[in-house]
Amino acid sequence: MKVLVIGSGAREHALCRSLSLDPDVTALHCAPGNAGIAEVAELHQVDALDGTAVAALATELGAELVVVGPEAPLVAGVADAVREAGIPVFGPSEEAAQLEGSKAFAKDVMAGAGVPTARSYVCTTPEEAAEALDAFGAPYVVKDDGLAAGKGVVVTGDLEAAKEHAAACERVVIEEFLDGPEVSLFAITDGVTVLPLQPAQDFKRALDGDEGPNTGGMGAYSPLPWAEPKLVEEVLESVLQPTVDEMRRRGTPFSGLLYAGLAITSRGVRVIEFNARFGDPETQVVLARLKTPLAGILLAAATGTLAHLEPLRWSDEAAVTVVIASHNYPDTPRTGDTVTGLDEVAAQDAPHAYVLHAGTRFDGDAVVSAGGRVLSVTASGEDLTEARERAYRAVSRIRLDGSQHRTDIAAKAAADASRRP
Repeated sequence: MKVLVIGSGAREHALCRSLSLDPDVTALHCAPGNAGIAEVAELHQVDALDGTAVAALATELGAELVVVGPEAPLVAGVADAVREAGIPVFGPSEEAAQLEGSKAFAKDVMAGAGVPTARSYVCTTPEEAAEALDAFGAPYVVKDDGLAAGKGVVVTGDLEAAKEHAAACERVVIEEFLDGPEVSLFAITDGVTVLPLQPAQDFKRALDGDEGPNTGGMGAYSPLPWAEPKLVEEVLESVLQPTVDEMRRRGTPFSGLLYAGLAITSRGVRVIEFNARFGDPETQVVLARLKTPLAGILLAAATGTLAHLEPLRWSDEAAVTVVIASHNYPDTPRTGDTVTGLDEVAAQDAPHAYVLHAGTRFDGDAVVSAGGRVLSVTASGEDLTEARERAYRAVSRIRLDGSQHRTDIAAKAAADASRRP
């Protein structure tokens, strides 16, 4: 089949890489893509937020499946426009994408579905925010109700900082702090059947030891050796299936990728947030472990036939991804710096390690930085220790002036796993 992927980040590069390895994919296109995606897909210029333009491009290319990567086009209704053009699309409708587009909407759906989550208040005035912050106490959790590219959440012990963030947002959700480790679990759904993928853990803070400001994610790993064996089954039954059933009951069926950000608390699993698309950087490690060809899974979700799919096959290997970010990220990042060392990684570290591009573009023949998160260096290994070693060896070959990366991605999980009998 001919496939068109919409987006330009490392998540889309990971999707395109997996699709390019699928024997059923005869032609692969990406719009707008980036310098790395250009190696595996034909790039096209399009405004990813313009549903009419995306549908026209898909029609012109004869695409038989469109995969919408980022959240903003989904919330803007791009998937609806492609569906109306009669082309199967992987991604929820504008209405269903409000699960990510509005934290308040997601809380309402969770209440209707009986999904366990943090207690919360929706606030629109400084007075309401102050009252909610006082009710829950520190640490304070303040979430921008709308889309904020993974950076709209502040978790702080500083009351003034919490109030400041609340004041900067039109509408906020203030909620109780959830203790315990966090897990990302993706599920592919056609609106009825829910197919969970393997769990991953990502690292939101900019600096080692979970210090520094929140980012869009600085790295991830999978599997989670410390997680309960029944975790996926439990989350499917208590979170994913009830949410999909509730969305259908409301007349806004959700098809595409349902992402549950979870906290494994002392009181059990609680939902931190929902996303309406593959998460970045967790997609990089989850797809690195998926052995079932990807295109057929996404097409089954887009055409309502997931129930007929064979069980997914997974590699027993571990995967780790390390994000290389540009100078000054997550504040206003510096762009236009030359990236070198990519050929060295391809020559010396493949196939165990490879580089997925997040924010890059071509400047003549050179690859230069074009965003905050620039590259996701991804590696597989027999266990997390080997996957980490391979990932960081590849990271060491890459040169980008002023760049930064965390050195502790999956370190604790790898050390703990190695101590287990």
